[in-house]
Amino acid sequence: MDIKHDIKSYMQTMGEAARKASRAMAAADTNTKNQALLHIAAAILREKNTLLNANQQDYAAAKASGLDAAMLERLTLTDKSIASMAEGLQQIAALPDPIGEMSDFKYLPSGIQLGQMRVPLGVIGIIYEARPNVTVDAAGLCIKSGNACILRGGSEAIHCNQALAKLVHEGLEKAGLPQAAVQVVETTDRAAVGELITMKQYVDVIVPRGGKGLIERISNDARIPVIKHLDGNCHVYVDNEADFDKALRVLENSKTQRLGTCNTAESLLIARSVAKSMLPKLADMLTSHGIEIRGCAETLALIPQYVKTGQAKPATEEDFYTEYLDAIISCKVVAGLDEAIAHINQHSSQHTEAIVTENYTKARRFLREVDSSSVMVNASTRFADGFEYGLGAEIGISTDKLHARGPVGLEGLTSLKYIVLGDGHVRA
Repeated sequence: MDIKHDIKSYMQTMGEAARKASRAMAAADTNTKNQALLHIAAAILREKNTLLNANQQDYAAAKASGLDAAMLERLTLTDKSIASMAEGLQQIAALPDPIGEMSDFKYLPSGIQLGQMRVPLGVIGIIYEARPNVTVDAAGLCIKSGNACILRGGSEAIHCNQALAKLVHEGLEKAGLPQAAVQVVETTDRAAVGELITMKQYVDVIVPRGGKGLIERISNDARIPVIKHLDGNCHVYVDNEADFDKALRVLENSKTQRLGTCNTAESLLIARSVAKSMLPKLADMLTSHGIEIRGCAETLALIPQYVKTGQAKPATEEDFYTEYLDAIISCKVVAGLDEAIAHINQHSSQHTEAIVTENYTKARRFLREVDSSSVMVNASTRFADGFEYGLGAEIGISTDKLHARGPVGLEGLTSLKYIVLGDGHVRA
């Protein structure tokens, strides 16, 4: 088939194959699925050099095309990240299989026994940019959860994604599962995305991973349910009862460990009563990492030395809503916990927020009242990740409230159906 000239037929063929494969995946036993995952992990480690060469080819083309630094960082594979991909698959294989799990059984007055069973969603379409590790994470989670998937990675990672697809197919075949359980779209034509997000007869859910523009487009145009988050404007609030050393460690890791991730802190809030003593030292740390501070008037008044050097600038209202994915952080001095919670609930993207405090009651209030998918006490926002949460990997982080919220692991790729056990029972 000429993919370039017949995108619709190409995608329809993929959809038909995925739907057929999803039936086999739903029936596959746990051991078979685990064997596929372990075969894929072994193949990834074996073909490390092949993957690095493919990634270098993608990186060179992406850099020449002017891809920004944050996207280039997401695109890059290293020995460590390849080992992490394999480890993620091994961790998924070690997790309990949610499929077929039965729960909440009870006898009803009619005499029937009612419960629920966890089942796969079916066919999952995943659309993502830059990160080749998403290909492996998505494949692994879909295989273990008994789903089939159609993966459409960004054009900037086409060579690496195709190399990974071959290794995934090798693992599936060795385990006796259909290769069509994981399909990677081979064309970079954007028309393929338009087809994927409207194939209701073949695809059960869409998961977009990428920039805000991509996710907004998918959410607006899709005719299939979407699990999404638009951006990650994450906050760290330093309370007036915070331990300074903890605040310094949490903020440093949250903001500076990696700039280009959705769980990186983009905004610092600090209680007014400790701002004079703590903020200059926090600013010293941030600027030493090359972070530009965009602060409220109170913030700038407390760090005049950095205003003079241009490392601190006045914040606009838009800054407090912005996911920078860059060496920039917004900063606001607040009266206390009430104002911090109100500010976060107004400005955040409902991704991840952290409080640093030694006050248990305040910590409990923060956990209860902040309306985000992950809320943390005295811990870095960078922990908001499927791997760190012990999910093996994640297919994305959902800031929706239905059907999944937070890092989407195995259970997020399943649904529940009611099951009824009877012995010739009939309704009166």
